[in-house]
Amino acid sequence: MAAVLPPLRMDLDFMPSPVEDRPGLLVRDPMGYSDATLIIPPVLVPMLACFDGEQTELDLRQQLVQATGQLDVGGLQEHLLGALNQAGFLDNEEFARQKDETQRRFAEASVREPSHAGSAYPEDREELAEVCQMWMTEPAEAAAPSGKGKLLGIAAPHVSPIGGWGTYQAAFRALGDQRGRTFVVLGTSHYGVPDRFGLTRKGYETPFGTARPALNLIDELARKAPDSIQMEDYCHAVEHSIEFQIVFLQHLFGPDIEVLPVLCGSFVRSLYEGGLPERNENVQRFFDALGEIGAREGEKLTWVLGVDMAHMGTRYQDQLIAEANAGEMLKVAALDKERMASINRGDAREYWAQVQEQQDPLKWCGSSPFYTFLKTNPNLQGETLRYEQWNIDPQSVVSFAAMAFYRG
Repeated sequence: MAAVLPPLRMDLDFMPSPVEDRPGLLVRDPMGYSDATLIIPPVLVPMLACFDGEQTELDLRQQLVQATGQLDVGGLQEHLLGALNQAGFLDNEEFARQKDETQRRFAEASVREPSHAGSAYPEDREELAEVCQMWMTEPAEAAAPSGKGKLLGIAAPHVSPIGGWGTYQAAFRALGDQRGRTFVVLGTSHYGVPDRFGLTRKGYETPFGTARPALNLIDELARKAPDSIQMEDYCHAVEHSIEFQIVFLQHLFGPDIEVLPVLCGSFVRSLYEGGLPERNENVQRFFDALGEIGAREGEKLTWVLGVDMAHMGTRYQDQLIAEANAGEMLKVAALDKERMASINRGDAREYWAQVQEQQDPLKWCGSSPFYTFLKTNPNLQGETLRYEQWNIDPQSVVSFAAMAFYRG
């Protein structure tokens, strides 16, 4: 009896090959369990459907014979299986070994090392300082903060700074002088456990230095809401939504800033089954604990949200070739701004009703950090300083904004 093929992992990234002379499908591991990148040739791309946990090696062989018109496909089959297995892209024992080893190394590490230095931003300290200075000073249109009250915090993008530097600039300029504050950084957890919050006691390291963790506050959250938290959440190792905020904060206020980094998992149950996220007792306990810290610490804290908004187009499984600020994206902009208006009014219930409608066709990946912020900081007032759409590729668009929030 032919052996059943192991399933392909569901958490991989798939995209068209960017290599001009190597067409096909690029496959990589965003979780960092494997550093391999494979380009599957066009003729082999349909074969990936065989790796569903049900089809067998015989099924794959038959598909290869039909696709190539050759009977002797043993070597090709062995090569495809071997490449996927060695890369850790199959949900099998080899992947389990790689995953356990990678998570163990993160748990034992003394700091959270930068995962995007050298790709999203320079890994050389002096070069990074020059680039950050450019990002913060190049002319970019944005509304000036109104100064309508004492600053509570900001929302900034987590899109690549190369594409969104003008909006990062608008957000971080609104901070003014925040030296001596503890920065509560709420980031989107793109791969985290739903309805959970990821914490780490590790310092966040960048080319500028290591940001200090606010251990007293981290331990307080862990003590008051232990079932709400993934402590030493491996997602911190690969997630960019907090890392980018810390780079900008260190550029402005020095490497030795103190941070409380919180990765907010998606509120999937609420989104698809109805009801508010806090109907989940673990979510409510975390809101209570973080809200108590916010109320007690007051102006000792500055809140920074690392959030993007809509994700539209081919990359995001839409039947739409998205172009920034044109066509359907004009309607998306109007809907984005309705949600931002609710956030700026501090109306958590109205905002979440907008997200829940049709189960969020805009695919706001920042929805859970925004809601967490609203629930733990009642009576805030906000304003939008800059809104932007960016073609992350020729057929797909991400939207994001700079927002400033004030204490009610």
